[in-house]
Amino acid sequence: MTRRHFLAASAATAALSAGAFAQSPKKRSLKKAVNLGMANAPGKSIADRFQMIRDAGFDGVELNRPDETPLGEIVKAKSASGLEIAGIICTTHWGKPLSHPDASVREQGFRGLELALKDAGELGCGRVLLVPGVVNKQTSYDDCWRRAQEGIKRALPIAGAAKCQIAIENVWNHFIMSPLEALRFMEEADSSVGWHFDIGNVVTYGWPEQWVRILAARIINLHLKEFSRKKRDDEGLAKGFNVELGEGDVGWPDVMKALDETGYKGYGIAEVPGGDAARLKFLSDRIEKLYAS
Repeated sequence: MTRRHFLAASAATAALSAGAFAQSPKKRSLKKAVNLGMANAPGKSIADRFQMIRDAGFDGVELNRPDETPLGEIVKAKSASGLEIAGIICTTHWGKPLSHPDASVREQGFRGLELALKDAGELGCGRVLLVPGVVNKQTSYDDCWRRAQEGIKRALPIAGAAKCQIAIENVWNHFIMSPLEALRFMEEADSSVGWHFDIGNVVTYGWPEQWVRILAARIINLHLKEFSRKKRDDEGLAKGFNVELGEGDVGWPDVMKALDETGYKGYGIAEVPGGDAARLKFLSDRIEKLYAS
């Protein structure tokens, strides 16, 4: 074999071993975002961190609300950077879930959702992520379903006034374990309720592309993260997340194909370890490769 033929064969092998990344990149109109907490810039202002995210190549930023950051600072940073608010996470839904057995705790959780929705309205963000409830020894599956539905329906007028959708997320909360159940939950709540699909969260018990095709137009936001079944099996369940985007078992080309079929055009929000400006740039570039797969 000549040196020229050897180099050509080596290049072909490298292309075939690229895994999740496409040989013929596709152009998709998906947007990219990260959570503000992923921008690690000690001593920097909110405006500086917004600009840091923008400079890395992202289109938007995800926020946790309510929190201690004054809304006015967020408004100024948004305007100065040109970033959109890609999504808002309700911060009270784990510690004070709508499914809690104590009615006073449920009320606190509801007030947190109310504040998140109102902040979303002020910021022009049309999506608030909500973990609807948590099933555990104290909260049965059917009680979780009933209480979560009651809380969401109560919040619908607030969401409507804010021009914002409640977006249910799939997490490891022992609740809503399949896409068919997810569809039923949304349909029972209201036609306006959508789904914030966390791609990496379903890999340990399913295949993300199947969720995409079943939930289809009800998906209004995405969380992007990876999961390795091998790491899960070798090191423990949560260790499955300890792998870079595109280097686990998500199967990004299949997910992208399903998103194409359903017409999704919104945000993919990275939910992985953040860092400094170089780390954010790496994530931005990596997401572009996933989008092109």
